[in-house]
Amino acid sequence: MNQYLNLDGGLLHERNSLWTAREIAQQPGVWRAVHSRIDAQRGELDAWLQPTLEMPGLHVLLCGAGTSAYIGDTAAAWLRKKYQASTGCRFTSVGTTELVADPLQYLAQDVPTLMISFARSGDSPESLACVRLANQLLTHCRHLIVTCNPDGALARFAAADDAALCLTMPPETNDRSFAMTSSYTAMLVSCVAMFTPDRAQLEWVARCAEQLLDRGADDIQALAQRDFTRLVVLGSGCLTGTAAEAALKCLELTGGRIVAVHSTPLAFRHGPKIVIDASTAVVLMRSNDDYTGQYDRDLVFELRNDGRCAAIVELSPTRVADSIGMHTVPDGLDDVWASLVYVVYCQMLAFQMALALGVEADSPCPTGEVNRVVNGVTIYPFGEAPASSRG
Repeated sequence: MNQYLNLDGGLLHERNSLWTAREIAQQPGVWRAVHSRIDAQRGELDAWLQPTLEMPGLHVLLCGAGTSAYIGDTAAAWLRKKYQASTGCRFTSVGTTELVADPLQYLAQDVPTLMISFARSGDSPESLACVRLANQLLTHCRHLIVTCNPDGALARFAAADDAALCLTMPPETNDRSFAMTSSYTAMLVSCVAMFTPDRAQLEWVARCAEQLLDRGADDIQALAQRDFTRLVVLGSGCLTGTAAEAALKCLELTGGRIVAVHSTPLAFRHGPKIVIDASTAVVLMRSNDDYTGQYDRDLVFELRNDGRCAAIVELSPTRVADSIGMHTVPDGLDDVWASLVYVVYCQMLAFQMALALGVEADSPCPTGEVNRVVNGVTIYPFGEAPASSRG
């Protein structure tokens, strides 16, 4: 059996952790395949997307639940910075779990809207309720479905709606494991490649991640085997969403035995920093933006000066590349592309923590209170709202 993350596949199978390791390891190849799919569909995509993006006052909602919501958080922050000013589009990330509970906070009748829905399975009850609420409450809404499951409820919705387009990720991204890994990064690459394609940056981060998966695995394993009970993940700008996803991955894969939180470097001082003790590891995702990176640098200095953390890991393109023997970083590497390498590092760390704790990564909650696709959610009908109460 093959090796994944420098671990024997037979051992991983015995530990019920093979699928998670395999899906973490396949990501660089998946990213290349996804970007190639977007390139191949560019004409069709532009013909469908551009007329919508040119609508005055367009509101672009990026929606998902759980990990899929963090795709929206990362992409929306990036698109506001790199795309919004030149187009007039407004990008907002909102979890389907928030929108379904209070739809009038986000859906205004007189605003043309493009709803981009991210979903691994496409079968989460909130995902389908979200697109239906948009059609119910908005006078003009189009839907771009980005999913890993061509047979899911969202994909079927898109097939039946003339105002919807479905982008399906490669089949291997419909993760078999409990936690979303390759599904998260594939859908993020798809979104970024649609709006701000950059094959050169994609190729560099893919090669960097390949080397990290090979040469970085032993160091990450050694870090994970230290006696941590808490993990803090920090990031600014679009890396805020990445930090949230990284913290969730640790919480999920360790079955909740490692308490993981996230924040931004500046916000962390305003209360959340109290979580740090001698059993806390901190991972800071440093922005490659010179201005933003100053705040990251200052907090790392402060944490090291405090001397209270068990470990501080500063992730930057240069630091990661140097640690695995890649000593050249492209000029102006964008944070949204660098985030792919950062999240792979954090996936590997969470996976190794799970192994160290004896948690089965493929099924970290075997008693079923938390599931791969959420269940037990009742979706209530939303009555037609009076005009005076609309967003």
